[in-house]
Amino acid sequence: MARSPAAQPLPVTPEAPEASPAWWRLPIVWMVIGGPALVVVASFTTLALAILNPDPVLEAPRARVAGEVPAEAARNHAAAPRR
Repeated sequence: MARSPAAQPLPVTPEAPEASPAWWRLPIVWMVIGGPALVVVASFTTLALAILNPDPVLEAPRARVAGEVPAEAARNHAAAPRR
């Protein structure tokens, strides 16, 4: 029995490996680097805003009614450091 030409296996030729793209062209690299970099930039921005625009210190209002004076004294006594 003779083989037909179509039934013969094709010769295997070694192919050159595909060149991988440069690392900076891969989107996952920018996700890995960009996420933490964005957090660092945001933290410095928050720090700058906190330093340049501090919140004003608000004084506690004094007791206006005579009935509130004992409560204010008790609060101040409780908040005072122990000796």
